[in-house]
Amino acid sequence: MNGPARITALAVALAGMVLSMSGCNRLAARDQLNKGVDAYKSARYEEAIGHFQKATQLDPSLPMAKSYLATALAQNVVPGLDTPDNLKTADQAIEIFKDVLAKDPSDVNSLKQIAGIEFSIKKLDEAKSWQKKVLAADPKDPEAAYTVGVIDWTQAHENTLKALQTAGINDDGEGNAKAPKKVMEPLKEQNGALVEEGLQYLTQAVANRANYDDAMAYLNLIYRRKADVDWGNEAARKEDIAKAEEWRTKAMGTRKANEEKKNAGPGGITMDSSGNLK
Repeated sequence: MNGPARITALAVALAGMVLSMSGCNRLAARDQLNKGVDAYKSARYEEAIGHFQKATQLDPSLPMAKSYLATALAQNVVPGLDTPDNLKTADQAIEIFKDVLAKDPSDVNSLKQIAGIEFSIKKLDEAKSWQKKVLAADPKDPEAAYTVGVIDWTQAHENTLKALQTAGINDDGEGNAKAPKKVMEPLKEQNGALVEEGLQYLTQAVANRANYDDAMAYLNLIYRRKADVDWGNEAARKEDIAKAEEWRTKAMGTRKANEEKKNAGPGGITMDSSGNLK
């Protein structure tokens, strides 16, 4: 065999070996992926992370491998814990989800996951920003709208407690009409936009899910923060509290109805006041 022919034969052989190795790697990656899924379902998250990492190493192009890895990492993030290890895990999960988004910017699952991680480590502004990206991809998502509203209320509530604390006053939940002007005027300015946005998104959440009792409960709470913003306008303050009570009552009624429907089971069997099935 002459030189050129020998080179060609070697190239073909090497190509075949590469293809064979590539095929083996893909099979091994899928095996690791399946093992990771089994571990994840059994809440063995550390084990799942190891399998998903091996899957991505063996076949970087394997669909869902990165998403599964990031999801498993996210499960290991402890809400509210700001230790270096916990924040490192959170950052790792977020960066992998961002890699997924680089290829598919409209991947709602990755957007939601990042928003949830940011919320769990108390990066509220970042969480709100990512939830708005979820809504840009899916305007009808009730959970994303609800979470934006919850964050707005949380920030407004914290502002209120801090402001009142400086004056030695407890929050009465009804607009704090007796609090001094020097406390309430700056608070009105601080909380105005938060309350307005919170009302918008919580209302949107209920519009997209009519039986969303949690969103209704927070509408009660956000109207009580609106009462702070309307400080000095007694008619507006009273209207805010009336609306808060309306939403509180509606939330309680809706929650009861939701529980009854859930307890009825798939057959819709219920019990009347005499204890008879119907």
